[in-house]
Amino acid sequence: MRYIRYGFLAALAVVLISVAMANRGAVELRLLPEVLAQPLGLSWSIELPLFVVIFAAIVAGLLIGFVWEWLREHKHRAEAARKKGEVNQLKREVTRLKGDAAKGGEGSEDEVLALLDKAS
Repeated sequence: MRYIRYGFLAALAVVLISVAMANRGAVELRLLPEVLAQPLGLSWSIELPLFVVIFAAIVAGLLIGFVWEWLREHKHRAEAARKKGEVNQLKREVTRLKGDAAKGGEGSEDEVLALLDKAS
């Protein structure tokens, strides 16, 4: 299994390197279109190789997707936490009841035997 993972990572590296080599040309990224940038005075721009833009877009998309999914699953995580609290409470109650039965306190007799004793 380890070799399959290494093989996949190597193939991915070859693909990413070939994409980077094929897209080395510089592109200019602007904050706003020139029509809006001149009246507002925001003419920020930067030149980067195209592969950097492509890889940054992929990473940004993944991060946005992870955050979106994390927010979407909040209700499921909250429900699981609530259920876990209920389970822990019930475990404590069962432990307490078993302890009472072992000490000979109330509830130590079997309910069926207690009913049979009352009937006779």
